Amino acid sequence: MRIRMSLKPVVAAAVSVGALAITSSAMAAAPTGDFVPFKYCPYSNTAVQTCLKNTTTSGSFTLGNATVPITSSTPTVLQGAYSFNNDGSTTFFGAANGGSTLNATPLKVPGGLIGLVSTGGWSGVLIDLFNAAVASVNDVYATAELAGSPQFDYINYLIASGTAFTLPIKVHLTNPFLGSSCYIGSNSNPITLRLTLGTTSPPAPNSPISGSPGDPFTNASGTYRAAPNTRLVDNAFSVPAASNCGYLPLDKLVITAGVNLKEGLPSAAGKNTAILQGTAETGDRAAVAASVH
Repeated sequence: MRIRMSLKPVVAAAVSVGALAITSSAMAAAPTGDFVPFKYCPYSNTAVQTCLKNTTTSGSFTLGNATVPITSSTPTVLQGAYSFNNDGSTTFFGAANGGSTLNATPLKVPGGLIGLVSTGGWSGVLIDLFNAAVASVNDVYATAELAGSPQFDYINYLIASGTAFTLPIKVHLTNPFLGSSCYIGSNSNPITLRLTLGTTSPPAPNSPISGSPGDPFTNASGTYRAAPNTRLVDNAFSVPAASNCGYLPLDKLVITAGVNLKEGLPSAAGKNTAILQGTAETGDRAAVAASVH
């Protein structure tokens, strides 16, 4: 007895597997060689001239009374691209190929809840909840999120003077006790960093501090440039008060007040500092696009 088998299911399966392989290959396409760092650069946009990535691996944020360190295990990445306008200014394009313009790792706040919240005058259920939270999960994390569109000034970056990056951010404080919407700053009232490679001119009590253009080098074709050991700084910015910390309306008022009291928020210009040290990288858009496969 002959058994006849249709090849249609087999062919269909083969076609499906082939299509899946092609799709996976297309999805995996990304810049190669020197241009691997620019995976999320909008290099398909012909209005773009240069891809940009700045990776911070050390430094710190001081907001009011709290200083949060940045380490190689908690990097912050600012990425995107830019092009020149007729007047010599630059237009910054945020990362558009599936990545985030600002990709910040949550930073552990020293002291956790105990160090973050002033509980003076608390009593009853609220202090019981706080003590229970400290006993179970004391850790608090701070994550910088964009609160507006970043700006990049290539000329100031090149001459290492003046504002190179204008970065409006808000800081998300996370801990079960603080709820999900505890922020320092907001989209309407952000912390605005004006980062420079040069020297700052802050109001008192801060003193001037200096950034650094690092140790720049280029590849043989001049299409990729990197500057390890860059240092971007700002210590002339103000910090608004925290808001929406806690859950219930009354809790939010009391807990938010406790955070602001302990951290000295709002904090006027001259009492806050951002130091971002790491590596800056740029790549010519056409070269980045040509490397993709």
